Amino acid sequence: MKKIQMVDLGGQYKPIKNKVDTYISEILESSAFINGPHVHAFQKELEDYLKVKHVIPCANGTDALQITMMGLGLQPGDEVITADFTFAATVEVIALLQLTPVLVDVEEDTFNINIEAVKKAITPKTKAIVPVHLFGQCANMEEIMAVAKEYNLYVIEDNAQAIGSTYNFSDGRKAKAGTIGNVAATSFFPSKNLGCYGDGGAIFTNDDELAHTIRGIVNHGMYERYHHDVVGVNSRLDSIQAAVLRAKLPNLDNYNNARLNAANKYDEAFKDIPHIIIPYRDSKITTHVFHQYTLRVTNGKRDELVKHLGENGIPCGVYYPIPLHKQKAYADKRYNEDDFSVTNMLVKEVISLPMHTELDDEQIDFITTKVIEFVNK
Repeated sequence: MKKIQMVDLGGQYKPIKNKVDTYISEILESSAFINGPHVHAFQKELEDYLKVKHVIPCANGTDALQITMMGLGLQPGDEVITADFTFAATVEVIALLQLTPVLVDVEEDTFNINIEAVKKAITPKTKAIVPVHLFGQCANMEEIMAVAKEYNLYVIEDNAQAIGSTYNFSDGRKAKAGTIGNVAATSFFPSKNLGCYGDGGAIFTNDDELAHTIRGIVNHGMYERYHHDVVGVNSRLDSIQAAVLRAKLPNLDNYNNARLNAANKYDEAFKDIPHIIIPYRDSKITTHVFHQYTLRVTNGKRDELVKHLGENGIPCGVYYPIPLHKQKAYADKRYNEDDFSVTNMLVKEVISLPMHTELDDEQIDFITTKVIEFVNK
């Protein structure tokens, strides 16, 4: 059996090696390292894939979130509502811009932001909602957009974990994750479903004016060289990373299907095992692209399972072990523990198993056997 990895980027590289190597050689020969042809080509190809008017590449997913909030003109003191159960990047950019983060609980089944908690958190200072499409499936965007319209709020989709997922509206419309809100931010970190070989990110929007503003912000506030019209940053996707993404993008749906197939096999193995809750999904609402395959272990022995898997050469992850509202950087005396009952439960139960495009049946059988072996002992 091949060594089990949390993410097998080497295995994923082999089928696209010739294309990746050719693209990178072209860049080395041309020396077009910044804003070269591959960046512009990738931008257009991703726009076509997502069916969105504007893709603005940038240096990483965290920058994408920050630049998005800058582009919307949010001001110090404005409140931005987001999920408590997610990676810190989502909230750190809010704090960095001297906006006020407002953390709310998530749904017990999907792990995505809880709509009723969002409604409860809205105040006259609220300006935006940031739903995180956690682990690979969309948050309840139809209800989020309705709430945003009612209260005149921006919706910023954090799409770092769900690129390629499709959301189904009740009227039959379909849209790719990241194209539903006012604007979205994504990451191309190597382990993402669409990942480069370094850092990378992008912003998506159908708003022409916002796209124009953001294009200036990512490049020092310049639309014309040495003319700084807005306060900007230096955040560009380099050509080599764009080339890798160009090689991978035509395979994205196949990559996501491979993840789905692995998830189906995990589900089948775990569906009747006591103390294990498999990932919730409802394909009538949103497809799940399984950036992570995350179980809940309900017998209080999650950490012991982590140790057991490690002893058997099986990597795993706990995403996330500490709620954001309990992190020193984001603690706020306004928060009431009773408002975070689901998040406080999930951080004690979740465990993510290896999930990538190269998982084979032998590896999945070994992983599931070792999990079941531990739970049943």
